[in-house]
Amino acid sequence: MSSEPPNATTDPRRPNRSGWLTIPAPLARLFKQFPVLTYPPNELPARSPRARNVATLYVFISDQDALKGLPSFNPSCLKWQTFLKLAGVNFQVVSSTNHASPTGALPFLIPPSSPVASVTHTPIPSNKLEQYAAEMGASQVPNVPSLKLEAYESLLDYRIRNAWLYSLYLSRSNSALLSHLYVTPFSNSHVVRTTILSQLRHAAEAEILRSMGTPTIESRALYQGAREAFEALSTVLGTGDWFFGVPEPSLFDATVFAYTHLLLDERMAWEDQILKEMVKEFPNLVEHRDRILQRCWGSEG
Repeated sequence: MSSEPPNATTDPRRPNRSGWLTIPAPLARLFKQFPVLTYPPNELPARSPRARNVATLYVFISDQDALKGLPSFNPSCLKWQTFLKLAGVNFQVVSSTNHASPTGALPFLIPPSSPVASVTHTPIPSNKLEQYAAEMGASQVPNVPSLKLEAYESLLDYRIRNAWLYSLYLSRSNSALLSHLYVTPFSNSHVVRTTILSQLRHAAEAEILRSMGTPTIESRALYQGAREAFEALSTVLGTGDWFFGVPEPSLFDATVFAYTHLLLDERMAWEDQILKEMVKEFPNLVEHRDRILQRCWGSEG
């Protein structure tokens, strides 16, 4: 799965049509006077600015942090937010959700436009952002040979991501953090919040089980796998500034940063700090995180 939180939505069933379901006569007369209007689907979130002289990246982030351009609290979003900054793309961030996304997932980007523009820009999904950065960025981000990437990307996509999902979504110690990030901002109803929380946890559990191919989740095995992954990343980074010895940070650097930063960020109120302490065991990964944070956000990060 490419984006968080885990997709917990299901398609509603269409109501069954039966002969006894008829509209009472008074309502029928009312509908004739005031016919029901069908509106076209929204192309963009309601908060989308109509005039944009810079590109807009829609991510999981609080409204306050978005105004300051701070890092997203979601690894998938932060990966691309960081990469676009490294590539020198001029953009702003706006808070959004998967449900509000025209592509069905975050992040996505809307290129700059104006009210008089005759061309309607199509939202750019995350799998097209690398190409967009190559065309629109002020800096050239180095490419890493794919053979080197495959093995290490799998460490991030599976071992570290699975441990992240378990720690945030399934560890009861981090329930308050999960609610603060993905539940509380979207509803004041206790019933709705409880339902959302349950759906998120169920989706995270299903994704971990599918990824591991096991009938049950063993937290000890998940954390051990994550530690081995961080150790491998630390080894390949070595004493260099960036992964694989490239002169400037690459997309892979941004991907690693998306996890290490969120685990080390003091604003993320982790109660279960197993992964946080795990990253701290590898000073070069901590220093790598600090370098990217300073480069992309300076003192604001």
